[in-house]
Amino acid sequence: MVAALTGRLRWVAAPVAAVAALILVAFGARDTETSWSSAWTTAVQYPVYQNWSAMGFSDQTVRQVFRLSQEGPQVRIRLSNRFGEYPLPVSAATVAAGAGGAAVVPESVRGLSVGGQSSFVIAPGAEVVSDAVRTVGASIAVTLYFDRPTGPATQHGQSLATSYRASGDHAADPSAAPFTDTSQSWYYVAGIETLRSSTDDVTVAFGDSITDGYRSTLDADLRYPDQLAAVGHRGPVVNAGISGNRLLTDSTVLGDSALARFRRDVLDQPGVGTTVVLIGINDIGLSGSAGPDGVVFPPVSVDQLITGYRALIAQARAAGVRIVGATILPFAGSPYFSPEKERLRTEVNTWIRESGAFDAMVDLELALATPGDRTRLAAAFDSGDHLHPNDSGYRAMAAVIAPALAT
Repeated sequence: MVAALTGRLRWVAAPVAAVAALILVAFGARDTETSWSSAWTTAVQYPVYQNWSAMGFSDQTVRQVFRLSQEGPQVRIRLSNRFGEYPLPVSAATVAAGAGGAAVVPESVRGLSVGGQSSFVIAPGAEVVSDAVRTVGASIAVTLYFDRPTGPATQHGQSLATSYRASGDHAADPSAAPFTDTSQSWYYVAGIETLRSSTDDVTVAFGDSITDGYRSTLDADLRYPDQLAAVGHRGPVVNAGISGNRLLTDSTVLGDSALARFRRDVLDQPGVGTTVVLIGINDIGLSGSAGPDGVVFPPVSVDQLITGYRALIAQARAAGVRIVGATILPFAGSPYFSPEKERLRTEVNTWIRESGAFDAMVDLELALATPGDRTRLAAAFDSGDHLHPNDSGYRAMAAVIAPALAT
């Protein structure tokens, strides 16, 4: 397959003059006009074998549906080949209003282009932003057709949303019928931006699986960032969580560390004004043990974690972004738990509460713990693994975070 892929990609690359305008070879090429604002985002990751990303796509169409946190008169799509090894040939792309599942509203289908070209190539390690099109509403389906092998795909592993795949070119097909394969990950789509429809700044929720919404209801948009509007928060909120992510340690499975990805996933979001940081439980829980990538993580200390938080705070302040720190949720009863790891969590939370290092603080431990037992999630908020909240728990988080964002 590699030889066939290499041969086909030579065709894509020659003659150079014919495709040079279609390939973005460096980051920083995307428009950063303040009139554009992030309306949806995800933190992209390396390809993995647990989903479609390891094999990539060939003569296949992928349709993904996203719910925007704000609408505007125009929309544009950010596509990423950040972790791709080969130029990514996109043969056709559309946006449309979602009509449930893989179906879209027929009259809403609009072609996407980059630099005026309806087919384009994204260089390895690069991102592109599409030309703007008229908005199609808050539920937006992005459909990409790949007529040639893509190689391993840049992805986001735990989407809590269904993606759809069809054989052949169905980029402009409004029907759900051809899309017979499903996945619970996102592919290539890294962000959706709208022209500003209000003066409210974007809030970026930044963290691990609890920000990512793990164990919330599939396709229901009940992660805590999704529920902030339901509890009274005004303004767009986008989600930059990665399941399993750590503050201090990079992983090809669990994502680049929070320290490594903070600039691209938070500070580079157009319109960002505030970030909510909830991370550290995986550093503590995997301390002294092997992660899913097989790499043994050395024991972590409270001082190391505090140094990591201070580095995020310094980056945010240098960029003029307000940073809100959240205490780490209880985890007694989970496989991560031990008395020593509980001591680490307690000491880190004490620092988050009392140091004044963050611009604001939200005490999620207090809000979600069992009354009289700060080590354990309350039963009403526990998804069953004693580590991740359920839908009610994510709503309780939103209810605590929303007032902090308003001050």
